[in-house]
Amino acid sequence: MLLTHEKALELLHHYVKNEKMIFHCLASEAVMRRLAQRLGEDEGKWGLAGLLHDLDVETTHAEPTVHGTQTELLLKEYEIDPDILDAIRMHNEVSAGKERSTKFQHALAAGETITGLIFATTYVYPERKLANVKPKSVVKRMKEKMFAASVKRENIMECEKIGIPIEEFAALSIQAMLPIADKIGL
Repeated sequence: MLLTHEKALELLHHYVKNEKMIFHCLASEAVMRRLAQRLGEDEGKWGLAGLLHDLDVETTHAEPTVHGTQTELLLKEYEIDPDILDAIRMHNEVSAGKERSTKFQHALAAGETITGLIFATTYVYPERKLANVKPKSVVKRMKEKMFAASVKRENIMECEKIGIPIEEFAALSIQAMLPIADKIGL
């Protein structure tokens, strides 16, 4: 059975109950689609990886040694591009047991991670609105190690491995998330 976007959304809501995690996945999809546009890649494919990258986060209890590896099992009955499953598996190098090496892998790691920093930056603004967040604020927060301390800055910096400087990456990511700000609580 082919995995459509509608079915992917249905699966996300089936396996992930935490609303903030669903918002994160929707934001990751938007960022990945924008990255695909910027890099001349398949928007549907990259967006699906962003949407489903944390499908197993609750079934694995986000355990670093297995998170990312179980999504393939959850999707076994669906026809899905192996590159998508590979990027999802590799977004967590701990469970994958090797380093990321492809553009798709680096893009997903950077794209899904920057969403956390953007959410956190938005929350410190008095209005708590994404529309008020400037890319330079996100880049500034990157340097503050105690701010959103769980956000892996090294993953975000993988944007440079796909040829996008951090300033452009922050702007691109904010722009990608703006059209869905209401859907993701921002």
